[in-house]
Amino acid sequence: MGHNSAEYITSVSEAMKIATVEKDTRMGDPKFFDIPFEVFLSDEYSLQMANKIKRGEKTFVPRLNTGADPKETTHICVADRFGNCVTMTHSLGSSSGVVTDGLGFMYNNCMMVFDPRPGRSGSLEPGKARFTALSPTIVFKNSKPLLLVGSPGGTTITMGNLQAILNVLDFDMNAQEAVSAPRFTTTSNTIELTNRILRSTEAELQKNGYATKRHPYSYMMPTLQTIRLSNGKLDGGADPSGDGMAVGF
Repeated sequence: MGHNSAEYITSVSEAMKIATVEKDTRMGDPKFFDIPFEVFLSDEYSLQMANKIKRGEKTFVPRLNTGADPKETTHICVADRFGNCVTMTHSLGSSSGVVTDGLGFMYNNCMMVFDPRPGRSGSLEPGKARFTALSPTIVFKNSKPLLLVGSPGGTTITMGNLQAILNVLDFDMNAQEAVSAPRFTTTSNTIELTNRILRSTEAELQKNGYATKRHPYSYMMPTLQTIRLSNGKLDGGADPSGDGMAVGF
């Protein structure tokens, strides 16, 4: 598949939609909810979902609102020539505006992330941990780190991290190219596109029955940060839409 072709966007979007539905219905705080880890991590499940996408089946993703993703998250990737590396996402989720004197940090306000409806995987309960999209990731090859990636961006984090990984592994992009390439995100029945996705590609998606939303800017959340470790060399990339930067010493 060509990068950001209609076929590529369709396949990756359907994977995003499947993951979103599974997250909403079959994942939650393991102290309160039985997550089928063995199913999610099995080859059989992956093959079943892949075949579903190949057959052209569209996954339906119910959504109650289109709330904006908060902007209280930061991410950092660090690596050295010895292979030591850290990828870390820090987030308030949604800041409460409350700071305790002398402590210097703001408390989060993430009860809003829970599902207000009782009896569901993400329902609000005392002592329960809420869902988070934070996904700082290290990709390994032959037991050695190959790629670090992470980002702020609320529910779009996972979708951006996925595309950065695919850009490096499947399209041989360097770190900066991987985070700068045009992106899309699909956490509902609508495929959201940055303005650098070709309009002819968008028209083909619409022809194939997909609703699309074109954002009027060149970049969209999340704000990706990445480091690639290749052949003993390191190169980093910071999303041009944010205030991050890649620095080597």
